[in-house]
Amino acid sequence: TPAVQDVSAGDDSNFAASLGGAIDNLQQLQNTSDSLAVQAVTGNLDDIHDATIAATRAQVTLELVAAVRNKGVDAFNEIMRMQA
Repeated sequence: TPAVQDVSAGDDSNFAASLGGAIDNLQQLQNTSDSLAVQAVTGNLDDIHDATIAATRAQVTLELVAAVRNKGVDAFNEIMRMQA
């Protein structure tokens, strides 16, 4: 299908771009969460649900990025073990 990309081509720029985009997205989510948290503390927030949802999205995205990083490190270590 056209939606599936050929990963055997050895082009790692798509992976790097995806990882960079995920980190940028995480930063935006954390900034939004922080902004809404400040609004909640100062009493300027109309709906506390917005702050809760933003905080949860930032937390879940951070956990996903950390899991991808951990899998990448594990894969690198496994490759290094195979070469030894």
